[in-house]
Amino acid sequence: MNLGVNGTNIIYILLTTFLSTVLFVPVVRKIAFHIKSIDYPVKHHTNKEPMPTLGGLAIFFSFLLGYIIFARSSVDFISILIACFIMIFTGLIDDINPISAKYQFLGQTIACLVIILYGRIVIDRFTFLGIHLVFASPFKELITLFFMLGIINAIDLSDGLDGLCSGISCIYFLTITLIATLLGNIGGIDVTISLLMIGSLLGFLVYNFPPAKIYLGDSGSNLVGLLIATTAILGFKLATFTSLIIPLAILATPIIDVIFCIIRRGLQKKNPFTSPDKDHLHHQLLKMKFSKRSSLLIIYLINILFSGVSILYAIGSINYAMILYICLMVVFFYIVLKTDILFPRRKEVNNEQTKESSK
Repeated sequence: MNLGVNGTNIIYILLTTFLSTVLFVPVVRKIAFHIKSIDYPVKHHTNKEPMPTLGGLAIFFSFLLGYIIFARSSVDFISILIACFIMIFTGLIDDINPISAKYQFLGQTIACLVIILYGRIVIDRFTFLGIHLVFASPFKELITLFFMLGIINAIDLSDGLDGLCSGISCIYFLTITLIATLLGNIGGIDVTISLLMIGSLLGFLVYNFPPAKIYLGDSGSNLVGLLIATTAILGFKLATFTSLIIPLAILATPIIDVIFCIIRRGLQKKNPFTSPDKDHLHHQLLKMKFSKRSSLLIIYLINILFSGVSILYAIGSINYAMILYICLMVVFFYIVLKTDILFPRRKEVNNEQTKESSK
């Protein structure tokens, strides 16, 4: 699965994908307005004006162009491209004319199964702090499917603020590349995908950083989530990671946010995937009177801190990394529990009751 990535062509990969995205986005933006792929302002959204939502298409075009120019064809990479086509197609349908969650989930499942069954990219073992588990069929396929769907939906649900999903995804892929470089595994397919995505996402951020001119849309967030999940599995198989805990730790912020979302909506007896609200982490920061840009940079900083500790863990400083992980989690949870991300604060509940009684 070695695709021959080296220090010489890394610059070319990044420049090609970055510039192509910068050029593709204005075209895709016009197409989005023409076909009415627009995100109109609603109660739980942060945009104040209609926003085109085909950003994922520009990222995919750049990713595909980078693959054609720089990557070598292989069964696993072809399976990934097929899955990307399925994910983009499903997302485009939803961006143009919203479909129910079950059809989105079906598209996600089919895309993942292509990678699992055709590409044979599966989680066949698990290692963490001396624990070593080996999985046989059909458990390894089911575990892989559950893992991938979890990551995809975590990334999708995190896409609620200008530059958020694209930024934290870029941090993730950059961290993968840094770990692989430090460990001398830069030639793997996981690094190739990461480099293609870093350039593509940075090009997209030119238009998506607050104030955004275009959104990823479901096609983009699902595509990014799929590639994040795939590189996590590939990184473990190719020894970029010693444990799947590493990519999960890099994604700590969106994963914890989604866990809180599921708990919060469960307590409210709502469907966690079909009942949008304004209580995600980025909404909490906005409620604290931080601007969109400040809220975004705070979340970026949290992700960078988790990524830095993950690099320490990956290169062998496990004890130091675990201590820092625990410290980060304690601070993060302390801050989070000061918000109403799980339970409405009494003052706000009383205000709502007052409003209802005055009607």
